[in-house]
Amino acid sequence: MTSHADPPPIRRLGLLTSGGDCPGLNVAIRAVVRRATLGHGVEVIGIEDAVAGLVERRTYPLSSTTFDLGGFEPMLSTGGSILGSLNRDIGDVEEEMDAGYRAAGIDALIAIGGDGSLGILHEHARRRGWRLVGIPKTIDNDVAFTDRSIGFDSAVNTVVHAMGQLRTTGVSHDRVMVLETMGRHAGHLALHAGIAGGADVILVPEIPYTLDGLLETIERTREARGHLFALVVVAEGAADSSGQLVTASDRDGRARLGGIGALLAEQIEAGAGGRIEARATVLGHLQRGGPPSPLDALLATALGVHAVDLAMAGRFDTMAAWRGGRLETVPLLDVVRVGSNPVDPASQLVETARAMGIYLGDPDAVLASTRTTGTT
Repeated sequence: MTSHADPPPIRRLGLLTSGGDCPGLNVAIRAVVRRATLGHGVEVIGIEDAVAGLVERRTYPLSSTTFDLGGFEPMLSTGGSILGSLNRDIGDVEEEMDAGYRAAGIDALIAIGGDGSLGILHEHARRRGWRLVGIPKTIDNDVAFTDRSIGFDSAVNTVVHAMGQLRTTGVSHDRVMVLETMGRHAGHLALHAGIAGGADVILVPEIPYTLDGLLETIERTREARGHLFALVVVAEGAADSSGQLVTASDRDGRARLGGIGALLAEQIEAGAGGRIEARATVLGHLQRGGPPSPLDALLATALGVHAVDLAMAGRFDTMAAWRGGRLETVPLLDVVRVGSNPVDPASQLVETARAMGIYLGDPDAVLASTRTTGTT
């Protein structure tokens, strides 16, 4: 008869943040540390700059007293990540990563990341026998099997605030204002903020559009308002009207999404024969910065606590998720297999936008769309 030894107990949790930063990461870090140390009596080791911290052995213990400054709680209102993050490839360093993991004496790892980061770490964990639990974060809200990711609500608030600022100057000067948001190949940020901020046009990667439809909408707003003003919100991953993605190369020659807003402003002016003045604004990394919204702080706290409880219960290779208004547990393998979670063109939110008279593209349009990889 074969006997199976019990898995080693969890005495030390590793914690890292990976991918692009966003509001709420520090709240999640705080929740993980408090739940692990106060609730389960285990140590938490912070890993700096994601996997680079494992390679370079940059780890240090975290405690609840580290964050509570005599009653002040700066982690609740500070953006970014005190652990640092990493959203670039550092080469084939798996051996060094594993050696760093073992040297730190980590019994299990909690990783706060987006779909790309969690996928990479899931594969490392599978090959190296790490015990891993994931927490979803991204302003793009495109992690599969969770209704919300940490950082999304805060970014929506930032975009809505910017829309209000652009509206006043646009109305004052009879201009069409085009606002380009982040989101990669998912349009959740543009869609949610566009509806909440009263956009006249919302363009997302999942729904094709035509310049004729765009110009007709602008003309309708002119007739209704008596002002030649319209507010256009476009996701960075939305293709142009011919189906081509708009990208620019960084200094390393990598293609990055961006530029669709400026292109649209030019096309609006040209298509209107000079009757319309259009201006483009790119919020860029402003959407990632600043303190978390109360909703993001609440979400980050709940997911952080749930992730620790999953690890302590031995439920590894999973992701803490928020679905249908409650905490759930999702296999990481399912998240990785599905990949990105795009906007559903038939969703109730899309129908709500259309019911409000917002131009959201032409679902029946057939475009030869060329998709390329882009990062933000």
